[in-house]
Amino acid sequence: MSLNRTSPSADRRAVLSRRIRFFVAATISYNIIEAVVAITAGTVASSSALIAFGLDSIIEVTSAAAVAWQFSAPDPERREKTALRFIAFSFFGLALFVGIDAVRALVIGAEAEHSTVGIVLAAVSLAVMPLLSYLQRRAGRELGSRSAVADSKQTLLCSYLSGVLLAGLLLNSLFGWAWADPIAALVIAGWAIKEGREAWKGDACCANPLADHRDDAAGAACDGSDCSCCSS
Repeated sequence: MSLNRTSPSADRRAVLSRRIRFFVAATISYNIIEAVVAITAGTVASSSALIAFGLDSIIEVTSAAAVAWQFSAPDPERREKTALRFIAFSFFGLALFVGIDAVRALVIGAEAEHSTVGIVLAAVSLAVMPLLSYLQRRAGRELGSRSAVADSKQTLLCSYLSGVLLAGLLLNSLFGWAWADPIAALVIAGWAIKEGREAWKGDACCANPLADHRDDAAGAACDGSDCSCCSS
């Protein structure tokens, strides 16, 4: 299938920019609430996983804020490189926080108490975050914004962490498997480093975190190195 390289019209670009600003605002608002709830519940339950999840939410806010800053300018493309750098650092910061916490939990054998609030929070995030990520990624690809797509992947990573957190909390509560969450978290941390490197190089637009390598907006095939969303 041939790639659709038709650039959106000025009116369409304005619509897409407004959509991205809306999705970014929704992501920031949700993650602020998520961070407060997760860190509070984690402190009460002595759950390193929940506290790490709350820290991830704070990093998610910084990534979304970078895109919000970019699209607040009359010409967002001029700020894209800086926004991508900021997003890359947020990926690296996320990997650092999650990795250190996972290693610590494995070394000291930390065991958290049961947290109903944490389980509910993880389940809600697992439902909300993939949708926000998909909608922002689709708009970002059609607009040709690498930073918007990179931030959508940060949001998708948050949903992966939600799944990891949910599985860890349930396994710990039901079977006492305290090691399950930190092991999975280390895998997520490695993935975050990979995505941070791609954002730093400006390759985030083409990379699809769901590994289907398709352009959601144009419905065109993507070979991983040349996508219609990346063309200017």
